[in-house]
Amino acid sequence: MLSTLSNVAEQATALISAHPQWVAPAVFALCLIESLPFLALIVPGTAILLSVGALVGAGDINLLPVWLAVMLGAGIGNAISFYLGQRYGGNLFHFEWARKRLHLYAKAQAFFARWGWFSIVACRFIGPLRSTVPLIAGTCAMSPISFHLSSWASAGLWASALLLPGWFSFQP
Repeated sequence: MLSTLSNVAEQATALISAHPQWVAPAVFALCLIESLPFLALIVPGTAILLSVGALVGAGDINLLPVWLAVMLGAGIGNAISFYLGQRYGGNLFHFEWARKRLHLYAKAQAFFARWGWFSIVACRFIGPLRSTVPLIAGTCAMSPISFHLSSWASAGLWASALLLPGWFSFQP
């Protein structure tokens, strides 16, 4: 399984480097998927985004549009997750695929209960919780203003943390 995900990341990176005009839309879609419940568990987004940062630093790809695409994809994905939590609440856990992952939701709920808005920021950097904590925040009736402020701020930080190391490594 791990080697398959590694192959997917390598293939995605090769495709992106071959078609630089598609980098921003591709990373937008990747980050959107990476921030949605359940789908985030099957996408090797972090490895691809770190590679994209290196490609941006090494080539003719402009950092700002890629950074904005990462931030927008992550922020919109989290907003969708939050909305699903608000809209469907506990009904989400009646689906079989959700019941199989209740341990992830239990961890996310405990973390959210303890840390509130900070959990949105911190979990942006913790893979399995990245998409589940916004969903839990929606089910727990977190204030939309608090959620969006912390979500969008963390999306910008996350985009920077993933792209800038690769970009800086190629700067003079």
